[in-house]
Amino acid sequence: MFKDKVAVITGGGGILCSAFAKELARLGAKVAVLDLRLEAAQKVADAINGQGGQAKAYQADVLDKENMEALRQQIRKDLGFCDILINGAGGNSPKGNTTNDTFSFEDMKNDNVVTFFDLKDFDIDNVFRLNFLGAFIATQVFVKDMLDKGGSIINISSMSAFSPMTRVSAYSAAKAAISNFTMWLAVHFAPANIRVNAIAPGFFDTAQNHDLLFNKDGTPTKRTEKILNNTPMRRLGKVEDLLGAVKFLCNDKESAFITGIVLPVDGGFQAYSGV
Repeated sequence: MFKDKVAVITGGGGILCSAFAKELARLGAKVAVLDLRLEAAQKVADAINGQGGQAKAYQADVLDKENMEALRQQIRKDLGFCDILINGAGGNSPKGNTTNDTFSFEDMKNDNVVTFFDLKDFDIDNVFRLNFLGAFIATQVFVKDMLDKGGSIINISSMSAFSPMTRVSAYSAAKAAISNFTMWLAVHFAPANIRVNAIAPGFFDTAQNHDLLFNKDGTPTKRTEKILNNTPMRRLGKVEDLLGAVKFLCNDKESAFITGIVLPVDGGFQAYSGV
């Protein structure tokens, strides 16, 4: 399906993006696995190469444009020109979260509770830069490879972009920006036959949110109970649930006329009003 295509995946050492990398490689793509943690990227590349695929790991800082430009030149030499870009680098930081869902005067008297007023602009900026600016820079760099031949870009949005989740104000705002940026890019690069879409995962058990979803004894937290009560399919997502959407949106034949969409993969969470 993707024979001889070159896929560049930022955040490729993570749980979700490593699965994307392995699946695209299984279908014939040559995969550049980019991650700030070279060891994590190398583990994914080794797994792909061990299964007969073709992949190479690169240490990448998506917030360093010079680093990304240098990687683009190296990837060209190693694998070829980028056909598919998945902007997977991102995530949240506990420093950008409030402790409780809503404001109360009592919380302001408690030094153990992080209120909205305790959030630091530096921490909020870090979350926003990682999610939005990281995608901006990677796109600005790798889209140059697509200008003469077309290509596909996939961004990673979130359920919180549609309706912001409590506590995670910076993350919600950043993912809303990603959805908006996806649509902007789709319009801007349509004349070059570059399609730009996003997937919006529902709730998945990943490293970044495991502690929000499960107690130390493995039982679901109250937050997880709320999520499941508002997910018609009554379960958390599995990595495999995202692969079909990624393959579809990357495929120039099957999704040739699809650009500028944000596709929920959420078990019905967005569709459910709660009543």
